[in-house]
Amino acid sequence: MSATVGAERGPERRVLIGVLVLLGVGWGLTQPLGKIATMGGAQPFGLIFWQLVICVLVLGALSLPRGKGLVFNRASLQFYGIVAVLGTLVPNATFYLSVARLPAGIMSTIISAVPVIAFPIALMLGMERFTWPRLAGLVLGLAAVGLIAAPGAVLPDPAMVAFLPVALIGPFCYALEGLYVARYGTAQMDPVQAMFGASVMGLVLCLPIALATGQMYNPLADFGQDDVALIGSSAIHALMYAGYVWLAFRAGAVFASQCSYIVTGAGIFWAMALLGERFPPSLWLALVLLLCGVALVSPRDRVAKAEGPAT
Repeated sequence: MSATVGAERGPERRVLIGVLVLLGVGWGLTQPLGKIATMGGAQPFGLIFWQLVICVLVLGALSLPRGKGLVFNRASLQFYGIVAVLGTLVPNATFYLSVARLPAGIMSTIISAVPVIAFPIALMLGMERFTWPRLAGLVLGLAAVGLIAAPGAVLPDPAMVAFLPVALIGPFCYALEGLYVARYGTAQMDPVQAMFGASVMGLVLCLPIALATGQMYNPLADFGQDDVALIGSSAIHALMYAGYVWLAFRAGAVFASQCSYIVTGAGIFWAMALLGERFPPSLWLALVLLLCGVALVSPRDRVAKAEGPAT
């Protein structure tokens, strides 16, 4: 059974919109904090390992007292593994590689490509309907990315263009993850419990990678501003991620992924406030194109009810 988002009245619609805004504002803060975290010279998988340690502590503290511990069955282990890889290891590695070299405001702009990427994949999987306005939105999103990549248009250094494809890997992974959750749910776990398990799985997978690549480090050896930023970013990320999984399952992948354009606005604001970043007019044009594209790639009409995603 499902209901139309536009027709939804009362608490349901307000909760969905409120969660969407909260996710965007909170996640936007993690963009400049992530850049600050890289300023100490730590490498991606070292940062990801300690980020996951914090996520496990935060989410475990929220899950275990409620009797919502780790679940070990085929469905839950599959969920843990897919979300750990698509939602943490790959996108975070590419994020830290990119944000160390690109302005945080640019990274916040790029993250809003998630719904534009999610739509054609959802269309191919039969999870969304084709409409001409949605196609126009996809074209506008691609035009925005092209404008950002154009020589001398947005990026202060032409050499930064090489990291744009790397930066786009994260939104691609988030789109795939959101579609997976929207179709298959969270293996009958609540969102916090599900993300607790995924964080534990990510930690187990990340440790040998960090050790094998020589990226493991001890943050307590020279604790500084970068480590404080990592702690703050990781704690916020854990809470926002659990909310995103809940929203993707409840309202669909495309609706949930629209928090990315709120992330964009909030991230640019936080980058200007915390890092003093300033941007040329061409970035604002790219942002307008991208957000118009996101608006046209509208949320799907149906809201998934608690028994499963809408079909």
